[in-house]
Amino acid sequence: MPKVVDPEERRRELAEAVWRVVRRDGLDQASVRNVAREAGLSMGSLRHYFTSQAELLAFTLRTVTERIEARIAALPDEPDPRRRAEAVLAELLPLDAERAAENEVWIAFTARSLVDPELRALRDEGYRALRDGCRALVAALAPDRDVERETERLHALVDGLAIHAATRPDETTPQRMREVVRAHVAELTPDRPGASTSR
Repeated sequence: MPKVVDPEERRRELAEAVWRVVRRDGLDQASVRNVAREAGLSMGSLRHYFTSQAELLAFTLRTVTERIEARIAALPDEPDPRRRAEAVLAELLPLDAERAAENEVWIAFTARSLVDPELRALRDEGYRALRDGCRALVAALAPDRDVERETERLHALVDGLAIHAATRPDETTPQRMREVVRAHVAELTPDRPGASTSR
């Protein structure tokens, strides 16, 4: 009896194969042929799920955003705004192998989006989602501050740490990123009544 394959599960597996090719060989090598080989499938089988390289790459980039959003949605309720902000920001930064892989893939795709309109649209969606998330955190942490300016600062901080972690992981370590985020969050709320210090 033939094995029943869950199409969505297979699509996710193919996206992960794209990740491996991109991280190992670069985005230029993420052809349908190379991804099919990486996933242990024939090109014909891969085309049952993605009709073109553009569709495959767009799905892969969208997967990065969806994974981050799912992790944030799964965070436990946290009434302390500082702890909540630190927990959310931790999901956006490459603090472990999984998040480092997402970060490297996102950076590679961001470069490609400069010449690919479909990827550019997805990149812009991700940019807006990150900015909106930063704005929500700032509004909860420091509603009396200039929220737009502080949103810009927090957004730049997250982007900068992510890029530094990808290019200089020996210097921008997970511990260092946590320290920088904690200091920034504390700076936003220096006199907040009842604000706790993260452990």
